[in-house]
Amino acid sequence: MLGLLVGVWATLRFSLLAPDPPANPDNLCEIFREHTVWYDYARASQEKWGTPIATQMAFVYYESSFRSHARPPRTLLWGLIPWTRPTTAFGYAQALDPAWREYLAANDGGWLTVRSDMAYALDFVGWYNRLSHEHLGIPFTAPRELYLAYHEGRGGYTRRTYDQKPEIQALAARVRSRAFRYHNQLQQCEQEFQCWRWYQFWPFCRAEQ
Repeated sequence: MLGLLVGVWATLRFSLLAPDPPANPDNLCEIFREHTVWYDYARASQEKWGTPIATQMAFVYYESSFRSHARPPRTLLWGLIPWTRPTTAFGYAQALDPAWREYLAANDGGWLTVRSDMAYALDFVGWYNRLSHEHLGIPFTAPRELYLAYHEGRGGYTRRTYDQKPEIQALAARVRSRAFRYHNQLQQCEQEFQCWRWYQFWPFCRAEQ
């Protein structure tokens, strides 16, 4: 009973505190200006796991549209009654339950490590892509292939299940295009987010490369 109450409390807490999706999701500079701490989370994930900031954010754009509690829509029973959801995907990164449990076990995650928190969602994306990089040889500079492995799973990627799914191939191509667009945008503004704290003085602090 105590565990259930704690789980309900955590869900309500993160639901109430979750930020709104960015007003301009097509511009990464504007996204980070509105949610500056998201830059810190993405930068930390990049440094820890290797996936570029722009690629992480492109994943989240297409997985959840930056909605913290996103879930797949329910199926309809007899075309009328809301029924079960097609998958257990949840949160910013739409992580499935089995993958999320694996992530928690591998990273000593506790009950406060939740999919509706952008910090953990971006860390999950980075962690998953790191495994795809190590096990499948996908470079971090290949967002299309990383996304195919993310969506289909590493086993599915190896079996090339996406060959029979033109809609997934098209989606992966859009992820690639957005990742490159976000990357180009970030080149114009990244220094702002490396110098936003009270003890830093932009434009005099130097952006890290």
